Amino acid sequence: MTIYSKTEVQLEDSFQARVDDEQKIEPKDWMPEVYRKNLIRQISQHAHSEVIGMQPEGNWITRAPTLRRKMVLLAKVQDEAGHGLYLYSSAETLGASREEMIDALHQGKAKYASIFNYPSLTWADVGTIGWLVDGAAIVNQISLQRTSYGPYARAMIRICKEESFHQRQGYESLMALAFGSPEQKAMAQDALNRWWWPSLMMFGPHDAESAHSAKSMQWKIKRKSNDELRQAFVDQTVPQADYLGLTIPDPDLKWNEQRGHYDFGEIDWEEFQQVISGNGPCNRERLVNHRSAHEEGQWVRDAVRAYEAKQKKREKAA
Repeated sequence: MTIYSKTEVQLEDSFQARVDDEQKIEPKDWMPEVYRKNLIRQISQHAHSEVIGMQPEGNWITRAPTLRRKMVLLAKVQDEAGHGLYLYSSAETLGASREEMIDALHQGKAKYASIFNYPSLTWADVGTIGWLVDGAAIVNQISLQRTSYGPYARAMIRICKEESFHQRQGYESLMALAFGSPEQKAMAQDALNRWWWPSLMMFGPHDAESAHSAKSMQWKIKRKSNDELRQAFVDQTVPQADYLGLTIPDPDLKWNEQRGHYDFGEIDWEEFQQVISGNGPCNRERLVNHRSAHEEGQWVRDAVRAYEAKQKKREKAA
């Protein structure tokens, strides 16, 4: 049993009081070590997800059906890179280096969103990722704008604005297919069939089974539980699917008048565990591509460091 000194107990009480009072915790403020580590884990996982998430959509940049679609997709993929930058920078304020976080990803010690380990097989997948995956991300990230750690909360404000564009772009792309030819609508339905359940898995396991949920909620790192967020996503998405004339692949999906929410079927948690354990359809491919890009960019990082060292030398001489 760990015995804390009176000073540590007082610090933790003061810290919790600030969190309860909705005050933002800033990088130089005292914080429990577990809080710091929990944040590094969550923010770095978020950053990895943004960067890895560029791959399934980047796969379609050269094959977009029109110049307009290509321009929109290029802008979106560029945004995702920017989101990764904001988030890595936020995590660095907690004492984690970019190199350490990326090394943890490459070694399999750090995770990213399970959804990005599924393949994008058709052009309809690009629209469906925007509609469902970014739609799920927005549901989660809106509450993160009020997370207790200041740099993370401020990063999320800009990210949410850009994610809302991504979601609208995806839905607009799906509308073109759903209201197009029978073949196009079938393509959209096929994409929905494949991405629906992985999108629900994005919110993570049930609250009682989550190793980090309780503490994250206590410290207001998270403002809503996994199950609350998942329910909100289902409730907002079902009417959107109805408008498109597409069928959500869940025979148990129905409106519950008493609860005021949609009931939906049970997720295949065995599949979820397999994917986050590295055994999804594209896990190895995603990490191989990331390592390759990271290694190819080493000369840029070396050049930046050399330039910074030269500038410091000049300033010191002056």
